[in-house]
Amino acid sequence: MATNRSRRLRKKLCVDEFQELGFELNLEFKEDLDDAAIDAFLDAFLTDAMDANGLDYVGGDDYGLVCSVKRGSVTEEQRATVESWLKARDEVIKAEVSPLMDAWYPEKAINPTA
Repeated sequence: MATNRSRRLRKKLCVDEFQELGFELNLEFKEDLDDAAIDAFLDAFLTDAMDANGLDYVGGDDYGLVCSVKRGSVTEEQRATVESWLKARDEVIKAEVSPLMDAWYPEKAINPTA
């Protein structure tokens, strides 16, 4: 694809100065948790960690991507807040939070202007 794109197309494709950042989560739950406990954890996670910080989660019980609800990027502070929330939970024995990355094109490097 051509690299000389109009501003409108760059915005539509979320590239260059319109790059949007997010991060990945990998969770490992305690062995003895039943489905009801995992569902309760996920409800709390979506309410307390995601909605309260203007974030959205796409994925399953144990793996997913966190991005901003509105157009734009997740900040490092939001990422750190989610990470500390997860590490404070008893249901989770392991929570891996990736560094910020391109939410649309994960293989691309982060632009300094993003």
